[in-house]
Amino acid sequence: MKKKLSSLTFFMLLAIFSVAAQCCNSSAQKSSDSQKQSETVAETTEVEVFYFHATRRCATCQAVEEVTKETLAEKYGESVSFQSINRDEEKDHPLIKKYKVSGQTLLVIKGDKVENLTNVAFLNARTNPEKLKSKIVEVVESL
Repeated sequence: MKKKLSSLTFFMLLAIFSVAAQCCNSSAQKSSDSQKQSETVAETTEVEVFYFHATRRCATCQAVEEVTKETLAEKYGESVSFQSINRDEEKDHPLIKKYKVSGQTLLVIKGDKVENLTNVAFLNARTNPEKLKSKIVEVVESL
């Protein structure tokens, strides 16, 4: 029984990661638009939320951004900043390099503290947005 449960758990996790990887494949055409980002990233004592994404996005990728934006606006107004960064268009963005972002990523940052909410975001944005909202609030409050 234990062996069957262990195997089932393994295959379910494998399936979840496989689906996430396929839906968020960033095979989009590269943009040649000029970059508007500053060269330095200032350390801050404010909580900031960054969502890194590709140009081409699936419904889950879009839901992660929508739920995050909505949660921050409802709960914190403008006191917690949110920035959506297109990795394809802004390859040289200093935060992409600093945090070694290579895929769709949701980060909550305060100074040198970084909380990565990517997994919980992609597992819940479409199927259980309230759980994602709760996790966002929990992490922002803890920082």
